[in-house]
Amino acid sequence: MARTEPTAVVDKTAEPADAPRADDLAGLEAGLDALETVRSDRTPFSKTFREKILPPLTAVLVVLVVWQALISFKIVDDPTKLPAPSDVWAELQNAWLKGELLGYIWTSVSRGLLGFLFALAIGTPLGLLVARVKFVRAAIGPILSGLQSLPSVAWVPPAVLWLGLDNSMMYAVILLGAVPSIANGLVSGVDQVPPLFLRAGRTLGATGVRGLWHIVLPAALPGYLAGLKQGWAFSWRSLMAAEIIASSPDLGVGLGQLLENGRNASSMPMVFLAIFLILIVGIVIDLLIFSPLERRVLRGRGLLVKN
Repeated sequence: MARTEPTAVVDKTAEPADAPRADDLAGLEAGLDALETVRSDRTPFSKTFREKILPPLTAVLVVLVVWQALISFKIVDDPTKLPAPSDVWAELQNAWLKGELLGYIWTSVSRGLLGFLFALAIGTPLGLLVARVKFVRAAIGPILSGLQSLPSVAWVPPAVLWLGLDNSMMYAVILLGAVPSIANGLVSGVDQVPPLFLRAGRTLGATGVRGLWHIVLPAALPGYLAGLKQGWAFSWRSLMAAEIIASSPDLGVGLGQLLENGRNASSMPMVFLAIFLILIVGIVIDLLIFSPLERRVLRGRGLLVKN
């Protein structure tokens, strides 16, 4: 009887030799995840100093050198037109030793921030109303644009006549200067929301207030933030104009009033000190409040990656 050869059993479930293994796929996924992950390591101070601190310090140093050169080489030899940096520094020291310097700053900063918060509370719902209701936009949209282009100093005389020489007059001038900018910034942000976002939100049930809160406002945040920055700039400028024009013992002495006092006393060091303090406060507020907010918004949208 013929012998039968055993037949080999072929495992059809076995993978081909060149098929990727599970550990290879896991390694590939880990690599892709690493590419998409934003590095969270803290930036070395040396790099921060070189990229963030050194450039503005260099610019300030160049300005001081040029300023001192104008005095030293007698290019401007009239101290009533351009005081020496040492004279402005002496004025700063004098105000500090008298205990008045922080009072000047706090008087203006407290008014400016409180007035800006009032403007924020009024301008935000007003901007939403203008952006979402066609009749309201047609009625007051052009008025807001006109008010935004109107110089804030124009509101000081009527505010004094309406409210008198007190803090309410200051806040009224700030509101009239800042509210149109905040509202128009939000309107611009809402107008730039892609319609696809709104349709997707309605499909998911985000309608009415929920759609406004979860879809419209987050999508309009960049434009809204730009309006806030402009609103703060208008707030600060409006306050300085009000403090320069309207003076009263009940109002105290802010930075604008310090500038006016320097003009009345023909003291250029005091005038320059007031100008520098106004400039520094504006820069510090932007660096401490608005720049971090802007970086956070951009980073949340993948537009700013921390290296």
